[in-house]
Amino acid sequence: MKPTLITDIEVILTRPKDHNLIAVKVHTDQGVYGLGCATFQQRPLAVKNVIEEYLKPLLIGRDASNINDLWNMMMVNAYWRNGPVLNNAVSGIDMALWDIKGKLAGMPLYQLLGGKAKDAIDVYYHADGATPEEVEKNVRALMDKGFRHIRCQMGLYGGKAAIPHINKSQTPGAYYDQKAYMRSVVELFTHLRSKLGYEVELLHDIHERLTPNQALQLVKDLEQFKPYFIEDPLPPHQTEWLEMIRHQTSTPIAIGELFNNPMEWRQIVEKRQLDFMRVHISQIGGITPAIKLAHLCENYGVRMAWHGPQDMTPIGHSVNLHLNIALSNSAIQEWDGPNDNIRKAFPGVIEADNGYLYPTDLPGIGVDLDVEFAKTFDLDWGVQEWTQSRTPNGAIHTP
Repeated sequence: MKPTLITDIEVILTRPKDHNLIAVKVHTDQGVYGLGCATFQQRPLAVKNVIEEYLKPLLIGRDASNINDLWNMMMVNAYWRNGPVLNNAVSGIDMALWDIKGKLAGMPLYQLLGGKAKDAIDVYYHADGATPEEVEKNVRALMDKGFRHIRCQMGLYGGKAAIPHINKSQTPGAYYDQKAYMRSVVELFTHLRSKLGYEVELLHDIHERLTPNQALQLVKDLEQFKPYFIEDPLPPHQTEWLEMIRHQTSTPIAIGELFNNPMEWRQIVEKRQLDFMRVHISQIGGITPAIKLAHLCENYGVRMAWHGPQDMTPIGHSVNLHLNIALSNSAIQEWDGPNDNIRKAFPGVIEADNGYLYPTDLPGIGVDLDVEFAKTFDLDWGVQEWTQSRTPNGAIHTP
């Protein structure tokens, strides 16, 4: 088989909607290029620099067909590994290599992975609001569009209700009160179930905003409302508490969007301490490790619910979709609708249809990139305040 040699690698930074995005374009001597997602919106220049200054010189002239070898080489070449900057950089190239392979084969990615395990994947959308009534209104609007799974927040992460006893000399940050937030979530779910019944699946994201014991209590309190899952009750360094949660409630648990390292998920999968694996595919290094993780989870009865936020290119969302179609244990896909700028910058962007996403049959990942149009958008270089979450006494808490 004739080698497909890598001739150039581009990094494109863009922001056609609300978040900084990073796309990678790998060129080959056969005139076929591949696209990947390397988005780390809080550190875009760090990822760009790793690709341009370190991975590009490493890969020029190599055979793009040898994905497994190139992935392993990129991962160990710096000696230290499994951090978010390196993993996202490797992911952008890894996805692009899979895209090239699919285009050369004339097959969509899901076919390269063994074909369909399902016709479509359910998606869940987000509903927020300042009051239970406002959240209900937004949930109903999504239900009218065919969505059957809806994540419900009230004031986003940690809530935005009045914060009692806030200190008078406030260090800048995004303040919230943990106990007030806990009460508000129970109030919200009480209202939604009384008004909507149980025909719609409701989800909620704690976003690691509580202490481990508080998270345990809230998960137990929400069990009566039969949520589809509760997301990220704990940060990665506190997952030992999952055993206590599992022993005290049947509420389904989803966790993993902050994971980088296989050591962060191996034990909790083997001990069946989660129901849904939520890793962010570019955060763990791309398609190549994601396939291995999904098969590990399948053996232990854990289903896949890949992280799919706004700070992900449509290339990344399409990768999620291809994996979900090909994998037997994929359960649901987080999704956010594109705007017109996204549609123009990324031709082929996926769209929801009555609460489902359907796979594209275009070769490779199926999403293209208008590089010149994408470059017309400036990035947000401001300091991220929402990641400076603080309790009323001013102490930093995981965001």
